Amino acid sequence: MADKQPYTDDRAPDAQRNGDLIYGLEDKPGLGPTVFAAVQHVLASFIGIITPTLIIGGVLGLGEYVPYLVSMALIVSGIGTFIQARRIGPVGSGLLCVQGTSFAFLSTILSIGFVVKNRGGTPEEILSTIFGVCFLAAFVEVFLSQFIHRLGRVITPVVTGTVITIIGLSLVSVGMTDLAGGQGAEDLGSLQNLALGGLVLVTIVLVNRFRHPLLRLSSVIIGLAVGFVVAWFMGKVDFSTLGSLPLVAVPQPFKFGFSFDIAAFLSLAIIFVVTSLETTGDLTANSMVSQQPVKGPVYMRRIKSGVMADGVNSAIAATFNSMPMTTFSQNNGVIQLTGVASRHVALYVAGILVLLGLFPVIGGILQQMPKPVLGGATLIMFGTVAAAGVKILAQSELNRRNILIIATSIGLGMGVAGAPDVLQALPETVRNIFGTPVSLGAFTAIVLNLYLPQDRTSADEPEMLTADTVAPDEHTT
Repeated sequence: MADKQPYTDDRAPDAQRNGDLIYGLEDKPGLGPTVFAAVQHVLASFIGIITPTLIIGGVLGLGEYVPYLVSMALIVSGIGTFIQARRIGPVGSGLLCVQGTSFAFLSTILSIGFVVKNRGGTPEEILSTIFGVCFLAAFVEVFLSQFIHRLGRVITPVVTGTVITIIGLSLVSVGMTDLAGGQGAEDLGSLQNLALGGLVLVTIVLVNRFRHPLLRLSSVIIGLAVGFVVAWFMGKVDFSTLGSLPLVAVPQPFKFGFSFDIAAFLSLAIIFVVTSLETTGDLTANSMVSQQPVKGPVYMRRIKSGVMADGVNSAIAATFNSMPMTTFSQNNGVIQLTGVASRHVALYVAGILVLLGLFPVIGGILQQMPKPVLGGATLIMFGTVAAAGVKILAQSELNRRNILIIATSIGLGMGVAGAPDVLQALPETVRNIFGTPVSLGAFTAIVLNLYLPQDRTSADEPEMLTADTVAPDEHTT
């Protein structure tokens, strides 16, 4: 299709006020509007892409490898975004979708890392196991993509909402600990740390309440920037180590080796099942804002191809030393904000992300972000994950059966989180599988949903999850 006329200010307000797109899915905007839209997509997703890596690196003590891991997260996000939008064979939705690291995997990946660490494993062995397991587990989503239209009969909104709520609740303690200074910090809980983390939290909340959409989208970035600057004046930021970083980060397949653990694989596979349904909802929402079909054969092919791309991109991410990928939903808001749904913009987004990832100094600077600053932001993010799960549950009929599923699953999941020693008498393999709140809670919810009979008055029939029944991606605030 021929390029449309360049973006002008007098066109934009009318187009957006009428709910029309300035540039449709297959349109090719000029360089100006393309770059403008691409930069906004990068800003909306940047923190979501790098934060899981920063948290995992900090909590598991991966130290010197964090800048490299951040670079890889940005590079594979760019590659994944290209594949999702460009559509290579049966892989890719062909939509303006940004791929990034998912918070849904965070709790399970941390548990895998702690298992290896408690055995006396080195940072290299921790990363080898994490990426080896993530690589193989990613093919679970590739397989499920071909049956995604039937998966909703097993993973209903009650199951999905329960699992997402557990994910958020289980991570809140990580955010709160970081806000207070970080695990093992000598000044844990000091007034300085609490004030710094509180400043970031309050800034995000206040900025998020502004009416201007761009400010709301940038609330996390603004909060982190304010906290970083204040921390620098407080003497909590040290850039002296940046000089030792290499100029360019070179992606190396399985740089840390390849290890496998069956218990870790089973735990991670459950999360891939849940995220495949989240991706279905995000792609449906993207189709809606892009004025594409949300039913029929074209829509179903797009969903299958998009979920397959998530799995393929997660395998690529593990190969190049990064965490599993998922489709971000906050970028749907950017499409509505800019009126640009052209998938060609995603190619520029991909290029910008890869370019940023080539320079380890970016990861090095972000690594210097004090724990209280990061904790102030992640505490809200994790709370948002839990709230998104509650939102899904609120859309289901809360009859006796469903309340029993929710209560039992959250009770067991969070019970293990609060008292991990209760499983110490079980065999190590079983303990590793069910020792995380997400895996135990998800397993409980799935089994109960399958075998508890439906109430006769229940309106919670199995259904294909759509944008209305799946939470927005956990990276949004």
